[in-house]
Amino acid sequence: MVWLVGLPLTGIFFLLVAFSFFINPNGGLMHSIVALWGRILLSLAGIKVTVKGRENVPREGPVLFISNHQGAFDIPLLQAMLPREFRWIAKKSLFKIPVVGWTMSFAGYIAIDRDNAQGAYRSMEAAAEKIKNGTSVVVFPEGTRSHSDRLLPFKRGAFLLAEKSSCPIVPVAIKGASNIMKKGGIAVTPASVTIAIGAPVQTGGRGAKELLKITRLEIERLFNEA
Repeated sequence: MVWLVGLPLTGIFFLLVAFSFFINPNGGLMHSIVALWGRILLSLAGIKVTVKGRENVPREGPVLFISNHQGAFDIPLLQAMLPREFRWIAKKSLFKIPVVGWTMSFAGYIAIDRDNAQGAYRSMEAAAEKIKNGTSVVVFPEGTRSHSDRLLPFKRGAFLLAEKSSCPIVPVAIKGASNIMKKGGIAVTPASVTIAIGAPVQTGGRGAKELLKITRLEIERLFNEA
């Protein structure tokens, strides 16, 4: 039932996103449309979501949301529930997918070239500049889905980005999403998910290594207390 309705619905929403840029080129309307898509998809899947710590998200200025990554439903979960407009950082290969990739480019999502060190560095510089200019972003530092209640090792790139942009990090822990859809499967199981948002981690004067350690410890604490 979820896919029977959800897939055509996703196609319709992609079209709405594409048309939204003629009305609102800065992407604000696009974000609202995608957030609505996320809420509808979660409802169709029978996902009950509890959000803790919304008050920790700064109301002004760009922030770097750094979250653990449990499964495919993390994207609609954060899209629907984070109380700020933001853009995603995603691997460059996703931008080559017809329609999906074009929409991501129009939306101002940030591509990272993981297969080319020089390209990745240029991507990071461009992303840091975009953040400095006021764009909040979401990053999954594990780089892939854990599909469990254990955090995978964090990659350093997200924290280099925080160091370069001097943007505060908002740690986010998602708990329960690994129960929705198992790795390699398509069956969707209704579940209860908690999203816990921590207090901002200030980046001024801190290097990427220190920021990684502090943020990981905070996400682990949020996860365990969720």
